[in-house]
Amino acid sequence: MSSPGSGHGTDLEREIRATFADAGVHGRLHAVPLGGPSREVGVDPDEPVVMASVYKVPLLVAFCRRVDAGELDPREQVTVEPAERTAGPSGLSVMRDPVTLSWRDLACSMITVSDNAAADVVLRRVGLAAVLEVLHDLELRHTRVHGGTAEVLRTLVADTATPDTDAAFRALGSNDAAPAIRAYDAALDSATTARDMTRLLAAIWGDRAASPGQCAFARDLLGAQVWSHRLRSGFPPVGVRVAGKTGTLGAVRNEVGVVEFDGERPVAVAVFTRAARAEAVLPRADAVIGQAARLAVTDLRSGRL
Repeated sequence: MSSPGSGHGTDLEREIRATFADAGVHGRLHAVPLGGPSREVGVDPDEPVVMASVYKVPLLVAFCRRVDAGELDPREQVTVEPAERTAGPSGLSVMRDPVTLSWRDLACSMITVSDNAAADVVLRRVGLAAVLEVLHDLELRHTRVHGGTAEVLRTLVADTATPDTDAAFRALGSNDAAPAIRAYDAALDSATTARDMTRLLAAIWGDRAASPGQCAFARDLLGAQVWSHRLRSGFPPVGVRVAGKTGTLGAVRNEVGVVEFDGERPVAVAVFTRAARAEAVLPRADAVIGQAARLAVTDLRSGRL
């Protein structure tokens, strides 16, 4: 097949684009087997895309490196007060009372249920500079992380001219309003490319992102993610393991992850989409992430690696 990013030229690329279009989304994709030279599948893999909660993956690597350096005790207990929690639909964000847990359990909640509050606590401890160092060291040249979820929500409230986060998301979910917001602009918000994210996953799976022990920890967390309606939905329930991290912000629905069939090389996949419609619940827009990933992975499993 033609190289990724070469346009609309291959039958597979056209099929993936048509799959995205049928679901009412604009999508970008990159897929590559791990562990040696191979073909790739790409649909605009170098086009800048909004990360949303996918930024938590390089943050996780920065956390692991702090542990490796002895600068952070993963078992140290941390109390997170309600007043300092970032809004969100899961994890500490929805709890009412002070919560005490370890740093590594904060990282666990950040990844497995995409806990916004936990992620911002971890980011404050690790520091944005450590995240940027990860991007530099792993040569993720097209990835930028400007801050955590709290910063995104502040800009969202400002850009929608609403009084709070709940009102901002109501405005964001209206097909009539269609506000211009910075969080949808890859030039202004934290952004990456599909290819950069498969490169990051390759570093985690290859024990190059941090120490082997900490990379194993990161893989365990990504494998324990609870959401199965996107990448996981494209693959059989048995005989295949799927690890991943979602990212969601209004019309933006993403997931990056690794798909591994029993006895086969794992395949890193990154899918980033933006829906034409603004509703918060669009099952087809979620499912198409798994459908597109399945098309790419099936082609790469065809024996022509």
